[in-house]
Amino acid sequence: MLPSTEENFLESARKLFRYYKTLGEKAIDQLDEAQVRARPNEESNSIALIVHHLSGNMLSRWTDFLTTDGEKPWRNREAEFEEGYADKKAMMEAWHAGWNCLLQTLDSLNAGDLSKIIYIRNEGQTVLEAIQRQLAHYPMHVGQIIYQAKILKGVDFQSLSIPKGNSAAYNQKKFEQERERRHFTDQV
Repeated sequence: MLPSTEENFLESARKLFRYYKTLGEKAIDQLDEAQVRARPNEESNSIALIVHHLSGNMLSRWTDFLTTDGEKPWRNREAEFEEGYADKKAMMEAWHAGWNCLLQTLDSLNAGDLSKIIYIRNEGQTVLEAIQRQLAHYPMHVGQIIYQAKILKGVDFQSLSIPKGNSAAYNQKKFEQERERRHFTDQV
């Protein structure tokens, strides 16, 4: 039996969250202690502060996801934009704690949960809407992390996708792999 649309949505959401987690990690891995604390200007957040916000949001939203409001009383959102971490290791521990909370909760959901109503700041929404809300929110911040990492590393930044100027070679390789796969399938 084919998976339902709801099951497909959940699997797609899981893949997308894991993809953005990996992108963020690959960008952060390229940076040193000072770089994760660097602020482009007074009005901008450092990567460490963005991570603090992401982790705080994830822990608040995804802890007891189906049964309590997503804005937990213990969360101090304002501090997420003011207080950093002792070091990059502590920052990454917070990063993993947030993502693990999100992914474990998402893995526990089933298709029937998508139409349930949950609350964030006392605003009711379906589980599906809440997932979509965070699929817009978290990648935006991961994009900020990547953008800052690119600026901080300059020419030494290791591309997380197809490096500039390599599109044709990348596409050729992908299409060759598909031709080989089809050829192998036809042989079997």
